Amino acid sequence: MTLNWNKKMKFTAHTESNHEVVMDSSPNVGGEDTAARPMEVLLAALGGCTAMDVISILEKMKTPPKDFKIEIDYTSAKEHPKIYTSIHLKYIFIGNVPKENAEKAVNLSQTKYCSASAMLRKSAEITYELVFES
Repeated sequence: MTLNWNKKMKFTAHTESNHEVVMDSSPNVGGEDTAARPMEVLLAALGGCTAMDVISILEKMKTPPKDFKIEIDYTSAKEHPKIYTSIHLKYIFIGNVPKENAEKAVNLSQTKYCSASAMLRKSAEITYELVFES
């Protein structure tokens, strides 16, 4: 991976899979507010990692949701480095997904497959809940 400086506080990461991730900061620290902050990208990576696990597992069980999303709440340390100290994931399943299948998929993601969860769990308490909507 390569990270290029685009001037001011804007950077573009060029990933090994040949994609770009752009990051910027707020104007009060020299940025132009044109992209997500690095710590936001870290939370998005966590969400993407576990979401892909869950959908993949549910598809293998032949019980994918009609729609799906994850809401992420967090708290950060008050002093620098302002690491995440707690992260709460709300998995929202829309459609007829058997509860036991959703629970199994989320549990497997959190305990076995999601590398981002495993890494962040070293410094933050990660909790989660499942919500079912029709």
